[in-house]
Amino acid sequence: MRAKAHLLKPVVITGQNGVTPAVLNEIDLALEHHELIKVRVNAADREDRKTMIQQICTDSSAELIQAIGHVVTLYRKTPKKH
Repeated sequence: MRAKAHLLKPVVITGQNGVTPAVLNEIDLALEHHELIKVRVNAADREDRKTMIQQICTDSSAELIQAIGHVVTLYRKTPKKH
């Protein structure tokens, strides 16, 4: 997964308001479409960033693949549509 995500650019960036419902909606849509995404988490310090990442993973039912600095890689399997 990390190798596949290496060339990806962040598709969602959290703003100064943190993890809002709009941000969570964008993450959900991106995961539904791509399964594997990167998100840039802008937070003042490490603890805030860690809390935001946990909230994103919980609220989006995504698996944290990797976190490097402000960029996290998330994965959520999308059920096959018939």
